[in-house]
Amino acid sequence: MTKQSSRLHFLDAIRAFAIIMMLQGHFVHTLLGDTYRDRNNLIYSIWEYFRGMTAPTFFTITGFIFTYLLLKQNLTGLENPRVLKGIKRAIKVIFWGYLLRLSFYAIFKGTVNPSFFFVDVLQCMGTSLLLLIGMYLLLYRTNTAWFQNTVLGMGIIIFLLQPIYGSCILEFLPKTVANYFTSKNGSVFTLFPWFGYVCFGSFIASLFLKYGKHKVFYPFAITLLFSLGAVLVFYSSSILMLFYDLSGITVFKSVAYNNFLFIRLGNVCMLFSVFILMRNYFTGKIMTKIGGRTLSIYIIHFFVLYGSWFGLGLNSFFYRTLTPLQAFIGALLFVFGICALVLYYYKYEEQLKLRLHYIVDLITKKVIMSLPEILLLLKNDIIRLYRSIRYARR
Repeated sequence: MTKQSSRLHFLDAIRAFAIIMMLQGHFVHTLLGDTYRDRNNLIYSIWEYFRGMTAPTFFTITGFIFTYLLLKQNLTGLENPRVLKGIKRAIKVIFWGYLLRLSFYAIFKGTVNPSFFFVDVLQCMGTSLLLLIGMYLLLYRTNTAWFQNTVLGMGIIIFLLQPIYGSCILEFLPKTVANYFTSKNGSVFTLFPWFGYVCFGSFIASLFLKYGKHKVFYPFAITLLFSLGAVLVFYSSSILMLFYDLSGITVFKSVAYNNFLFIRLGNVCMLFSVFILMRNYFTGKIMTKIGGRTLSIYIIHFFVLYGSWFGLGLNSFFYRTLTPLQAFIGALLFVFGICALVLYYYKYEEQLKLRLHYIVDLITKKVIMSLPEILLLLKNDIIRLYRSIRYARR
């Protein structure tokens, strides 16, 4: 097995792990009864802590994979095929982010549901990719180091300024635009701070491309990522307070008192080190396929759990009513069912498309064949209606 293929398996494994964590996390968080949401309970507190790692991991691995594929190409700028692919992918992700929040019930009433304009994980992720592409196009003419240092600096600045922009309402902006920057209107994920994780993932990817061919790279990367992660988790608050004591800049103190961003980044670094250490075991096709179908899995899970367009999902019937045992078994079935459904579809995608095309074609032909009769009946109805109106006028 080559190092390159090993690295790709490691990336797919992390992405598969993140989507599985997202599935079970959303299921349990939505359906577990309120009585059992006790943070003093060790099992629940551990589950809640690890659930909090899902989004940071997703955004970090998104920046990692995109940058890895982007900088790996020999061509640069707009000639780089990954630029156009990335733009198309980002627009597709943003489109689905809005489409999933659309309510047909509201449309039938002639309105649009307010939650349609909320920014969720897909819109935030798609916009983050567009920003990353924009940074690449601005900096590619210099050298990789400029791009590498810029994304690292951007990630640090975004994390450090969180106390400042975290409380902004941005009333001067249209709500549709403001929702990308503030959660005050109902947005679940906003560009800041989440774009920061994308930047850190991008920076790590640039290091993998630059030094990945060295023989001692993987042992060094495992040690460095785990050590850095441990420092961020256990000592980042103390380090930030030290910076505050030395500089007097209050932002360091504010971040230290609400230090969830750097701690979660530490969790991600430690997680990366574990998956790199076990990279030779992630060679199965299942992990690769799950990791490559995260968007489809997210879309299907949104319909099944939340109901999406029609509002008839599992949460409509079991919202916060399950016991821990029911939630545990249900989460297992939910994860297995959604992944199996998506993988089954892509396994037989061509046959299913051909069958669907055949059914649509058959229905279309029948409609066209019966169209003269339908038009004739419609014509007779119109004539009768016209005659009745003339008779009434007389």
